[in-house]
Amino acid sequence: MRFFRGGPSKEEVIDSLFKYPEILDVTSTAFEAEGRIPVKYTCDGEDINPEIRWSQPPENTASLMIIMYDPDAPIGYFIHWVIYDLPSNLQSIPEGISSREKRAELGRETRNDFGIYGYGGPCPPSGSEHRYYFIVLALDTFIGEEINDPVEAISKAREHIIGIGYIYGWYGR
Repeated sequence: MRFFRGGPSKEEVIDSLFKYPEILDVTSTAFEAEGRIPVKYTCDGEDINPEIRWSQPPENTASLMIIMYDPDAPIGYFIHWVIYDLPSNLQSIPEGISSREKRAELGRETRNDFGIYGYGGPCPPSGSEHRYYFIVLALDTFIGEEINDPVEAISKAREHIIGIGYIYGWYGR
């Protein structure tokens, strides 16, 4: 899948993030690393984002970005959430932050691969179990503009990454 003619694929853009130094320790109070994501945070439950925490970002961090994606989707990587231009002094986002009234205080969101703005929880096909990654990026700048396409937002961030961390969990139906 390409977000503009001649541009990199979604998979290429996301995979390229893992070449940056993993310096952020990312955790969640909702699930353990490599553990099962509770139904509450999925399309079968309340479909709200879990709390995500991370260690202190580098001193020269200007903003943060969080990406949630499913690398096991049958159609290729599926982006569930991108929130960016988060303040650099944050070290967590609370459960359920992806609502219009709450997110306006923190950052901007792109559309996800469900075609809606904000968080879309795990929702794998029946009979399969998928991994869901939450990636936190420390950036040396703000993106500073509204971007609809998640791959475009991630691509703009790639040039400014100074640190990365992630956690993933599993969900199946």
